[in-house]
Amino acid sequence: MAMSYEKNLKKNYLDLLARNFDREEKVATEIINLESILDLPKGTEHFVSDLHGEHHAFQHVLRNGSGNVREKIKDIFKASMTEKEISQFAALVYYPEDKLQVIKNQFESKEELDGWYVTTIHQMIDLIAYASSKYTRSKLRKALPEQFVFIIEELLYKSDEYSNKKPYYEKLVQQIIDLGQADKLLIGLSYTTQRLVVNHLHVVGDIYDRGPEPDKIMETLINYHSVDIQWGNHDVLWAGAYAGSKVCLANILRICARYDNLNIIEDAYGINLRPLVNLAEKYYGDNPAFHPKKTADSNLSEQEKTQITKIHQAISIIQFKLEAPIIKRRPYFDMDERLVLEKVDYDTQEITVYGHTYQLENTCFSTVDRNDPDRLLEEEAEVINKLLLSVQQSEKLKRHMNFMMKEGSLYLKYNGNLLIHGCIPVDENGDMEEMEIEGQKYGGRELLDQFEMYFRQAFADKETTDDLATDLVWYLWTGKYSSLFGKRAMTTFERYFIKDKASHKEEKNPYYHLREDVDMCRKMLTEFDLDPEQGHIINGHTPVKERDGENPIKADGKMIVIDGGFSKAYQSTTGIAGYTLLYNSYGMQLVAHQHFNSKEKVLHNGADALSARRIVDKELKRKKVRDTNIGEQLQEEIVLLKELMSYRYMN
Repeated sequence: MAMSYEKNLKKNYLDLLARNFDREEKVATEIINLESILDLPKGTEHFVSDLHGEHHAFQHVLRNGSGNVREKIKDIFKASMTEKEISQFAALVYYPEDKLQVIKNQFESKEELDGWYVTTIHQMIDLIAYASSKYTRSKLRKALPEQFVFIIEELLYKSDEYSNKKPYYEKLVQQIIDLGQADKLLIGLSYTTQRLVVNHLHVVGDIYDRGPEPDKIMETLINYHSVDIQWGNHDVLWAGAYAGSKVCLANILRICARYDNLNIIEDAYGINLRPLVNLAEKYYGDNPAFHPKKTADSNLSEQEKTQITKIHQAISIIQFKLEAPIIKRRPYFDMDERLVLEKVDYDTQEITVYGHTYQLENTCFSTVDRNDPDRLLEEEAEVINKLLLSVQQSEKLKRHMNFMMKEGSLYLKYNGNLLIHGCIPVDENGDMEEMEIEGQKYGGRELLDQFEMYFRQAFADKETTDDLATDLVWYLWTGKYSSLFGKRAMTTFERYFIKDKASHKEEKNPYYHLREDVDMCRKMLTEFDLDPEQGHIINGHTPVKERDGENPIKADGKMIVIDGGFSKAYQSTTGIAGYTLLYNSYGMQLVAHQHFNSKEKVLHNGADALSARRIVDKELKRKKVRDTNIGEQLQEEIVLLKELMSYRYMN
C-alpha cells in the first residue's frame, strides 16, 4: 500500500514537472545545463559574525568582500596601476556614488573627464569579466544593472579579430558618456562587482544589541542576493520579545538603555517608551551603577543621561521580577540561584548567592515588596503589557523578525562545515551534556533541534506568553545548557549591585577550552553527521583576544572563531575590529580587520582597514559546484529530469 502511494506521488510530481518541460529537447537542454554547472568552481562564501548593530563597519566589509574586491583588482591591474591607483579604483567599486563626486571635482575640463570615463568603463568591464569567470552567462546577466544589460554584454563579449567592430565599440562607450549615462553605468558595474565576488553570505549570529543600527543591517540583509543567518543569543532575545516573551522584552530594553541605544526602540521601530519613562521618573533617581556606557561619539546632556539612568533601573527591576515565575514553574531549568530578589536581606542590604554573602551597593528597590519581592506593581505590569503590544504592532520589526526566522537557524551544515554561533554544551570529559525537557533528556544535536523546534513554536504562537516554548526562548538567552549562552549562569544582578568582582564571573562551558583539541572537534563534527576529516566548525559569540595572543584558528584549523569584535564595546579588549572568513574553491582564508574609522577616509585615502589574511585550509583539489550543498540539489534535479525523460519521452 505504501509503495503504491509513493509511486502515485512520484507520478504526480513528474506530471507537474512536465508542465515546465513539455518537450524532450527542453529536458535535455536543462540536463546539459545542470551537468555543466556542476563542473564550475564553487562560489566564494563570506562569513561574518557578531555585527552588534555596527552598520557602517558591516557595510564596508560587505562592499569590499573582506578584501576580495581589491585582490581581484590587483590580480588584473597590478602591471598597469600603482598601489595608489588600485586603492582609488577599489574605493570607486566600494562607494561609487560618493567616489564619483570626489573624482569629478578633480578634473578641470570635460575632455579630461571624458577620457577618464572611457578608461574607467573599460577597466570596470575587465573587472566584471574576471569576477564572473566562474559563473554562467545566465547568472551574470541576472547580476547586471537591468537598464545596461545589452551594452555591458556587448562590451564583455566583444570580438574584433578582423577589425570590423572597433568603431562600433568606441561609439557605444562614447554615446554612454555623451548621453550622461556614464555615472549610472559605473555605479551599476560597481554593485555588480560587489555581488559577483561573494556568492553567498553567512551571518554567524548577533546582529542586534550594543551598536546603534541593527535595523539598517537587517535591511541590508533582506536586500542581499544570497544569505543565511545562524541565530545569536542577542538575535533570539529580539525575536523572543516579538514572539511575546515579556522577560526577553525587558532584557532588550535594559541592554538598549545600558548602551544608550533606546533610539533603536523609539526611532527605528516606532515603539512608544513614554509609559516606561513615566514609571521611571516616579520611582527612580540618579544611580551611578546604571549610567549608560560612554562611547566616543556620545554627547548626552546631563538631563538625558539622568533619564536613561532612571529607565535603566526601572526595566532592570521589572526583568528580575519577570524571571522568577519562569524559574519556579520550570524546576528542571535548575536556576533557583537566580531568584535574586528573594535572596536579598532588605534590612542589611546583603545577598547570599552560591554560598557567599555580599554587601549590596547602588540599590534601587523602591518598587520591591520585601514580603513578595517578585510581584510586579500594577503600574509595572501595565507598562510591560503596553510595551509588548507596541512591539508586536511594529510593522518594521515584524518584517525584520520574519526574515530572521525564514533565513535563520540555530546551526547550519553547509558545504561540509558546521556553522554555530555559540557552542555545543559538553562536560569536562567532552561528553554531550544532557538537559531534561518535560521528562525527556536531550544532548548534542538532539538538544539543539529541541531548542529550535520550541523557538519556532513560540514565534508561531505569539498570543501564548507563559508556555514552555516561550520560557525556553528566554532559557536560550541565559540557561546553563543553552547552546547560545554557553555559561553556567548570567550574573547581571551581581554586576549592578555587588562591588566584589569575583561575584561577576560567569563560568564558561568546557566547550570553550575543549574546542582547542582536534579530536574533540572531530567528535562534534561526527555528532552532526559531518566528515570529521574534511569539515570545520565556524564559531562566533566569544571575542578573540588577539591582543593577548589568542589564535582564532584552533585545533589545527578544525575550529575557526570569527568574532574579533565588530562591536566597539569589545575593541579595547580584542585589539582588532573583527574577523571574517572567505571560503572559495581554493580553500579558506581568515581576514582580520582594523577599526573602521569612516567612509570618508576610504574615499580620500583608499584605506581598506584590513590587517592580514591567514590561510586556514588550502584545498589540495579545487572544489567544484558538485562538491557543495547546491551541487547536491542540482544532482537531485538531474535525476528527476532523467526520470522525466524516460517516463515521458522514451516510452
